[in-house]
Amino acid sequence: MRYAQGGGLTDVERAARERIRLQAVERFERREKNREIAAALRVSERSVERWRRAWRERGETGLLSLGSPGRPKLSELQLARLERELERGPLAHGWEDQRWTLARVKTLIGRLFHISYTVEGTWRLLKRHGWSWQQPARRAIERDDTAVELWKKEVWPRVRAPRRHSTPGSSSRTRPGSR
Repeated sequence: MRYAQGGGLTDVERAARERIRLQAVERFERREKNREIAAALRVSERSVERWRRAWRERGETGLLSLGSPGRPKLSELQLARLERELERGPLAHGWEDQRWTLARVKTLIGRLFHISYTVEGTWRLLKRHGWSWQQPARRAIERDDTAVELWKKEVWPRVRAPRRHSTPGSSSRTRPGSR
């Protein structure tokens, strides 16, 4: 079912819809026609047909609300466990490096709690609980800054190609008399 502005029903609205379906059950038991039920409850006949089919197959429980179809939620206990597992690092969970990506966190949540999040949902969950996006420093752990500086001062000037000096009229952008 689609709703204006892309939103769903609140808990109150969901409960109101459930009450209407349960009123329809009373009318089903009295053998009223779909058209009469739809008119009395101010809903479409198609909805009444769907409700009647669900009522025949599963009884009154077939018309009860299934709750919010929104994102699966982790409990506070699960969130605390997730945080502990994230602090252990990706290596502890079988990845080859120490970078947590959203895809890896999503996979970890699935493994630990058997709950499926999208990558975007994983980001929203982490952001909501104080985690931030960080770009890893692209620097090798073994890097020796003094050796790098020494190389730049002594080796680089010998290996780089000498710069060509420009002379008047040597630029490729301007040519005398090319107008």
